[in-house]
Amino acid sequence: MTLTTQAKIWGIALVVFIALLVLLKGILLPFVAGMAIAYMLDPMCDRLERVGTSRTLATTIVTAVFAIVVILLLLLIVPLVVQQAVAFLGSLPDLISQTYGRIEPYYLQLQQRLDLPPPEELTQIARTRFGSALTWLANILQQLVGQGLAFANLLSLIFITPVVTFYLLRDWDRLVAKIDELLPRHHAGVIRTQAGLVDRTLAGFARGQSMVCLILALFYGTALMIVGLPFGIIIGLIAGLLTFVPYVGSLTGFVVSVAVAIGHYDDWWMVALVAIIFIVGQAVEGNFLTPKLVGDRVGLHPVWVIFALLAGGALFGFVGLLLAVPLAAVIGVLVRFSIGQYRASKLYLGTAPPAISLVEPEDPTAPDSRD
Repeated sequence: MTLTTQAKIWGIALVVFIALLVLLKGILLPFVAGMAIAYMLDPMCDRLERVGTSRTLATTIVTAVFAIVVILLLLLIVPLVVQQAVAFLGSLPDLISQTYGRIEPYYLQLQQRLDLPPPEELTQIARTRFGSALTWLANILQQLVGQGLAFANLLSLIFITPVVTFYLLRDWDRLVAKIDELLPRHHAGVIRTQAGLVDRTLAGFARGQSMVCLILALFYGTALMIVGLPFGIIIGLIAGLLTFVPYVGSLTGFVVSVAVAIGHYDDWWMVALVAIIFIVGQAVEGNFLTPKLVGDRVGLHPVWVIFALLAGGALFGFVGLLLAVPLAAVIGVLVRFSIGQYRASKLYLGTAPPAISLVEPEDPTAPDSRD
């Protein structure tokens, strides 16, 4: 089989896969979610198997513990988060007014020195932009709800996902072995190597980044609650969870918390303390958490991750968000492999370069050494 024929076959397979993804995106959510959870929990089952536990028993234990943890989080944290979110949205106009009242005198001083626009004009611009941002956010949420979290899909997510997770987790090694048997024998070694790189990338990013998000969410929420910032828990949790999108979580939490602090505290040192919390969190994340838990060889650039998440959410809703990072990892590994093949090919190297003499040519202006 020629290389052109192979390329056509794989191209047709890719087109069929994308077509099926588009046609079945309405029912894929519980299966994609179950696959993602099974992938995250597979190392735990492997550890239990190494100590002599059967795969079925290990899967049962891991799935049950995971379900109990999720239920406890839903019962303990979700009501508090919802309560704070509702209260935050209800008091948002007052917080904006208080923050504006604190900042206005300083802005008037800068206006006289730097010839800035009047506050009324900035207020109108801010309201317009804020309204546009809320409209955009509402449309995004509506699309996510419509595409990924409709009532029927929500029920399937609750009842079908645990079943899918259990069976995929129990048969994970067998599924991998079956897929390995179907690989083209001539290219099996290369495919296994690239699949291993994809697995390392996903393991480093998804599992590691999840731990980073959880740690930062607990840190931000607890620290903001200790300093007495209103709605500090909800702001901290959202900032920590949004850390999954590089730089978005810390920047969002910093801006919102500092704005709330300016309107709430009379002392500027308290505002500075709130800002320091996020500075410390970002420093710990960049210098300790991410290198230790995610690693520096993941190979997923932050801009590429942001683009993948936005594109996946826009095209396939919540299912697209779940598939975004795995597909980004696969594409990244394939691109790096293709670049390596290109650099080793004649297309890059061209014809053999002429031989270069290691003897330096004589300088005609130099004096003759025989003289």
